[in-house]
Amino acid sequence: MADHDKTAARRLMLLRHAKSAWPEGVADHRRPLAGRGRKAAPVIGAYMAEHGLVPDLALVSTARRAQETWELVAEALPASVDSRDAVGIYEVAAKAILGVIRGVEPSVRSLLLVGHNPGMEELALLLAGEGEALPRLREKFPTAALAVIDFDARQWSEIEPGSGRLVRFVTPRMLKQKQ
Repeated sequence: MADHDKTAARRLMLLRHAKSAWPEGVADHRRPLAGRGRKAAPVIGAYMAEHGLVPDLALVSTARRAQETWELVAEALPASVDSRDAVGIYEVAAKAILGVIRGVEPSVRSLLLVGHNPGMEELALLLAGEGEALPRLREKFPTAALAVIDFDARQWSEIEPGSGRLVRFVTPRMLKQKQ
């Protein structure tokens, strides 16, 4: 795991899908990305690649906007990243998403979830017990934002509320301001 604290045994990355469109007559699950989302997702993907934030596994909500976000992010990452559709992270509460995480096989050390609010924000706040970026995270978890949380745990089933350390919280807007 590049750019990973050697004391942390697990890294969880939570990515909220990029900005979506609201076409009339389209069911929520089928909503596509908006133009702004199509621009933001590759920015986050490039940031992840540049900083070695490469997951062993990506669990992606089955909603179209999350799938499209992942496709654009994945273009910047190695083709070897395994990804799976995850029905269990669409329109569910943080504790249900935590249940999905706890079921991930121990061989996966770095996990990415591409999902939705309020679940992503609630989960990040539930799990991150410390971290310099916590105040920003508490303010808002905007579209295409990425939270990186490290855990001192041997396996995902040991992850508990408040046991993580928020090591990064970035948004496309922050990254554009740095350019």
